[in-house]
Amino acid sequence: MHLSRFIKWTLSAQLALILLAAVTLALLGWNWLRAPIERMTFEQTGRTLTIGGDLAVHWGWPWPRIQAQQVSFANPAWALHRQLLTADALAFSIHLPQLLAGKWVLSELHLTRPVVQLEQGPQGQRSWLLDRQQQDENAGVEIDRLTLDQGVVGYDDPASHTSIRSELPTLPAPAGSAADPGVRFSAKGQFKGLPFKAEGTGDTVLALRNQTTPYRLKVAATVGHTHILATGQVTSLVKFSAVDMQLTLSGNNLNQWFTLTGIAMPATRDYVMQGHLVRQGDTLRYDPFTGRMGSSDVAGWVQLKTGGNRPVLTGDLLSTRLTLEDLGPVIGARAGQLKSAKKAAARSAPVAAATPQSRRVMPDLPFNAEHWDSVDAEVNFSAKTIRRAAAAPLQALVTHISLKDSVLRLAPLQFAFGSGQINAQVTLDGRHTPIQSQAQVQVKRLALAQWLPASPSSKAVTSVLGGQINLAGRGNSVGSMLAASSGSVKLLVSGGEISQMMMEKAGLHLWEMLRLTLTGDKQIKLRCAVANFEVKAGQMQASTLLMDTQVTTLLGSGKIDLAQEKFDLTFNQKTKKTSPVALRSPIHVGGNFVKPIIAVDRARMATRALGSVLLGLVNPLLMLIPLIDAGPGIDSGCAQWLAGKS
Repeated sequence: MHLSRFIKWTLSAQLALILLAAVTLALLGWNWLRAPIERMTFEQTGRTLTIGGDLAVHWGWPWPRIQAQQVSFANPAWALHRQLLTADALAFSIHLPQLLAGKWVLSELHLTRPVVQLEQGPQGQRSWLLDRQQQDENAGVEIDRLTLDQGVVGYDDPASHTSIRSELPTLPAPAGSAADPGVRFSAKGQFKGLPFKAEGTGDTVLALRNQTTPYRLKVAATVGHTHILATGQVTSLVKFSAVDMQLTLSGNNLNQWFTLTGIAMPATRDYVMQGHLVRQGDTLRYDPFTGRMGSSDVAGWVQLKTGGNRPVLTGDLLSTRLTLEDLGPVIGARAGQLKSAKKAAARSAPVAAATPQSRRVMPDLPFNAEHWDSVDAEVNFSAKTIRRAAAAPLQALVTHISLKDSVLRLAPLQFAFGSGQINAQVTLDGRHTPIQSQAQVQVKRLALAQWLPASPSSKAVTSVLGGQINLAGRGNSVGSMLAASSGSVKLLVSGGEISQMMMEKAGLHLWEMLRLTLTGDKQIKLRCAVANFEVKAGQMQASTLLMDTQVTTLLGSGKIDLAQEKFDLTFNQKTKKTSPVALRSPIHVGGNFVKPIIAVDRARMATRALGSVLLGLVNPLLMLIPLIDAGPGIDSGCAQWLAGKS
């Protein structure tokens, strides 16, 4: 009996409370909750929430819907802007069980004329996190879908020099159309210190965390000198968990993407690329794409996989027609450094003791090795044809680029020259400062005719060039690596023919030069040419330097200074035939790589000429004696060089 009375009393008390709440809501509405909500928010976050207008709750389980007018929520004290959010009105559906557990999960949020100011602080604080230190990632508000009516959104991160303001007006629906009107947005400011501008359109509902509904998006953006045009759809605008877009990229240097993404890219000339971008999980793939870099075409695919110690970039790239100059930025060459040596030699600037920095032949722009630890890479690159340059008549290129733990390897690195080729392996170890480098190069059967100036009267030259180059050095550019390199250079030219006039000029055989001028040049046998250098600290000291032909042998000595890019070589002639009139003298090769200077020993020539004049005073026939190159010299013994010293 007593239990029955207790149950009746309890039910009556609960009914009374419900009736009291109903009467209170009928008399006061939901506005009486504003003060408790504002007080509770301040106690939890230390930041002021103000609800200046009406508050309404539309009950539903587990997603009650709340509406409020004239709402503002303060930023933390460290922030540049006072308010995180101000809005004429907001409405949202909240997951009540999650709220009771202390987590804010909103399925839908609609803001009317909002101004949102998001900021990141100097110690990594984020103003949109609701814990008092603004560093707990679990203390944020999860929003699945967001709609804005004439909104303004700002983001500031002074530490990264980023400040962006975006306006998002709602597009009007087409007259008589039931289609979603969509949202238009525009943004400007700076991103990581670079000027930033963007505009585009998207669906009205912003799918921030929705993992099932793709969000249609079209955006055109400019960051510094980089231009981005993307059209397609994105799933989850916060996580970008899935992407399916047509993407066009253009800019003046691909290495500027490090500033945008934190991933190292090679230096290039201006570029433009169009292709299909897809993301699934932690893999982003640009496949297929086509475009150009400089005046070279490029196509293929690239893929970026995240989730490991560092991103991994893989790809397969092909150029059907590569311009040699476009490789310049990749190896650190200044504009024009890969142009023809003939064009460089035609310049009239005087030759200084050391080659001026602005007139270097070897690439001297430094590599950004400090960025190499931002990514690992395995990329294949090939060029079917290469626009020829007079200084390097390449025909094709194949290489595999590997970057792992800041060590860059090109292996293999193969260049094709008609029937000949160059096979190389290059390693640059960016873990050291300066960079440590190693290069092993093998030269096979390069046709010398491709490297010599063409002459209408010359026959096909069949000489071939081979050899080996092994160098190790230290430096942050190709030029500085060579300037400090040590190792060996061994080159051999064998077989074929060469211009007799060129060799008679080398021996200063005046009579033969006159005869060939009258009768025309001839081709003579080139037995061999050998160039062996020992390299130490950038100094190439000649150990063997000779050219042996049918009429003359040239024997050389001296060195080449890779640091100063200077020649200091001397050649002596040993003629194999008697020449009635010759001013034979050592030939000196000096100057620098930009403008070599070939000169004869004028003092010795003058001595021979003076002796001829004095003898002529005694007897006119005697004046020819000092000018006679008696010969005959002996062959240089090409066989021994071919057998064991090449």
